[in-house]
Amino acid sequence: MELNKKHGYLIQWLIGVGDLVVLNLLFFIVYYGLNNLYTSAIAGSLREVVLLLNFCYFFSLYFVPLQLHMSIVFIDKIVQRAFLLVTIMTFLFATCLIFLNVGDVLATFLLIYYVVTIVIFSLWRVIVRVTLKMYRRKGYNFKKIVIVGAGKNGMELYKVMKDDLSYGFNILGFFDDNLSLKSVLPNYLGMTNEVESFVLANDVDEIYCTLPGTNDEKIVRLLNFAEKHMIRFYIVPEFYRNLKKSLVMEVLESIPLMTVRREPLQAAYNRALKRTFDILFSTVILVTIFPILYIVVGIMIKLSSPGPILFKQKRTGLYGQDFRCYKFRTMKVNAQADSLQAVKDDPRKTKVGDFLRRTNLDEFPQFINVLRGEMSVVGPRPHMLKHTEQYSALIDKYMVRHLVKPGVTGWAQVTGYRGETKTLEQMEGRVKRDVWYIENWSFFLDFKIIVVTVINMFKGEKNAY
Repeated sequence: MELNKKHGYLIQWLIGVGDLVVLNLLFFIVYYGLNNLYTSAIAGSLREVVLLLNFCYFFSLYFVPLQLHMSIVFIDKIVQRAFLLVTIMTFLFATCLIFLNVGDVLATFLLIYYVVTIVIFSLWRVIVRVTLKMYRRKGYNFKKIVIVGAGKNGMELYKVMKDDLSYGFNILGFFDDNLSLKSVLPNYLGMTNEVESFVLANDVDEIYCTLPGTNDEKIVRLLNFAEKHMIRFYIVPEFYRNLKKSLVMEVLESIPLMTVRREPLQAAYNRALKRTFDILFSTVILVTIFPILYIVVGIMIKLSSPGPILFKQKRTGLYGQDFRCYKFRTMKVNAQADSLQAVKDDPRKTKVGDFLRRTNLDEFPQFINVLRGEMSVVGPRPHMLKHTEQYSALIDKYMVRHLVKPGVTGWAQVTGYRGETKTLEQMEGRVKRDVWYIENWSFFLDFKIIVVTVINMFKGEKNAY
């Protein structure tokens, strides 16, 4: 057991050394590649600058610890964490250079290093993770584990671990007090009172307990045993199967609390980051692009049909509160605007409106809503009040999408769920993606959605009508 644990720490240490090699190599490539154009000022204190860079990397690990060696880490999270680590490190590096006056590094040099490092460092981290997964598939760097409880939860856990060897689990077998399983399970190891002796004799690294809550005494006994022998102990809650999703653990004093949903935007830091970006992004749009767009599009709308340039409609926002959502008017003035969704070849649309919808230009006035704090640049799209009333009665998770501010664009819209929802299944698909966005929010994800939205504006979308 001790050798296996040391092996895990060795891999973690090697990844850290690899990080340093990549970061320093990129620094010198950028430094010498610029050929003194932006780097002559630090030539005299190059050693101090490099040492400072390495210090900033180690300090950044406090905020973004290494996780590549862990059994369950996904590629998108690896890229996000690499992006966050490089951003924090570069910010600290620049701040220290300014306050410590260690060389006069120009902003251009730092910007080039930052961009190059994000790309190459993210690629390096992905390569390391893929290599580690291949290494585990060949039977190396495995953790020896046992599962206590061979009920439905235990069997489902076994299947998940067994189906993907890259997780790095070597499942030795099951312990369960149901003796009839002995003839059914080929890897049945014995009753629950035999766990301790087997674990010690076979250098087991982790115990996964799937016993029902009625077995409190057994669970506590196994937990105490595991902690005494420095073995990691995991409990699978028996009610998780009814939730069909990940549970999130929180702690109030010493009392564990479980919630059914991870919400990154519950953190004040993340909310502040998102709101700051919303203000800056919407201000830039409203000051630069929107005035010209308003004049040009406004003239086109006025010439196409009588009525106002902007269309204001009550929609459902954060926590179910109503707000007036702004759009460029794309239809003739009609009595059904607040109740009837636009459809393909809708007779209410004007020719100008059809163009505005296809290119997403009709949404630009919503940056006013963003600046006012009623919307965000990215989030679930706001629906008409009638649709909120209708679908909240038909779809269980529908109102969950209102736990964050609605967005000018969203995850559902860039993954094929833009425009008219002809069937209940289509709306369920949109809601599913909206909820996924709420549970998996990151600044990197918002940036990705914005980029895809801009690309789609130029490509055009078949569901944009």
